[in-house]
Amino acid sequence: MAIKEGDIIKVEYVGTFDDGTIFDSTEANGDIPLKFEVGTGQIIPGFDNSVVGKHIGDEFNIRLEPSEAYGEYKEGMTQSISKDQFPPEQEPKAGLMILLMGPQGQPVPATIKEVEDDIVIIDSNHPMAGKVLNFKIKIIEKGCEPDPPHACGCGHDHDHDHEH
Repeated sequence: MAIKEGDIIKVEYVGTFDDGTIFDSTEANGDIPLKFEVGTGQIIPGFDNSVVGKHIGDEFNIRLEPSEAYGEYKEGMTQSISKDQFPPEQEPKAGLMILLMGPQGQPVPATIKEVEDDIVIIDSNHPMAGKVLNFKIKIIEKGCEPDPPHACGCGHDHDHDHEH
């Protein structure tokens, strides 16, 4: 039967930019297939939509425009902040990933674009915003069990001990 929304599937994949550079793959993730529920927004829209109607064993390639992946790059998501906003032990450097606090106190990932004297320019766009992404996908399993909820409530999907 064809894959439809609500199915839980596993896929192997390789993601590349147009120049052939690999940015992500099953191999880079310890050869662990990507498992997700189709149509629930767990992965980027174009990848999610591409598996609908396919079957176990199907191998195919897709090319996603930014609107089907991480969105267009938005200049308005960059801002300048004073260097003294950083703790003294954290020297801001271009390329460094940081977490900012959003309006409701939620963490918002950002990248330091550049440091100019006492000003730090940060970018809250996703690192792959504005990029065309290519994927080679192979559907390897359908009808998988959903991952169990994690009793510790930490929000991470791994087994570990906590000190409470």
